[in-house]
Amino acid sequence: MTVSTDPAAQIEAVRVDAHLAVHLLHLADDALVLGQRLCQWITRAPTIEEDMALSSIALDLIGHARILLTLSGQFDGTGRTEDEFAFTRSGREFTNTLLTELPNGDFAVTVARQLAYTHYATLYYEALADCADAQLAGFGERAAREVAFHRLHADNWALHLGLGTPESSRRLQRGLDLVWPYAAELFDEDIVLQHLVSAGTVPSPAPLRSVWEQEVGEVVTRANLVVPAPDWQARGGRAGMHTEEFGPLIAEMQSVYREFPGGRW
Repeated sequence: MTVSTDPAAQIEAVRVDAHLAVHLLHLADDALVLGQRLCQWITRAPTIEEDMALSSIALDLIGHARILLTLSGQFDGTGRTEDEFAFTRSGREFTNTLLTELPNGDFAVTVARQLAYTHYATLYYEALADCADAQLAGFGERAAREVAFHRLHADNWALHLGLGTPESSRRLQRGLDLVWPYAAELFDEDIVLQHLVSAGTVPSPAPLRSVWEQEVGEVVTRANLVVPAPDWQARGGRAGMHTEEFGPLIAEMQSVYREFPGGRW
């Protein structure tokens, strides 16, 4: 690889790397926090099969987070490890969207949250698979394949609940209404992302929102439910402003590491 000797080009390369580290951290935190939320269903899911399915999805998400956190530590120049990112940051240092930290609620709320996230993640990782950086493209291709299965799982449950009993239908509609105001944050394009998109480093999620709306709208309509039209949109997670329920979630995730700092498993 040829390294430019132009000082301006070198400065720009450093800036792009720093911005990329932030963006990858955003994606990693989404996957890590949602994976941790889904882990809370273990032994509590409606069926043993669903217990296994949700734990498998959680493991995929945590696997995505591990790769992204490691890459973030490389691009920001600190060399921080996945464990350092996951277990030593304070709650305010996490940059996940508020959607991913929402409490599980009943099973219908979790299905609604999965419906929103998996359709977004599949679209974004598919777009990331076309980026110029081979390492990022390879990750995007792998992650897109995995979250596509998560999406299918969410779609099937949405149809099962929506077309099931009046009670299951009512609960899923309530879950959709609860979750939908939090979906917009997934598609926000902040200054860091704007710079990366302008440089052609990564794709923007913003143009994907219309496709997302069409896809999830089709699933909701097939389930005989109504696509929510919230009159407000929740934001703040990317800036470290989190919900009241986030603190206990992170404390639980970090408890063993903080009890035994430097431990190896």
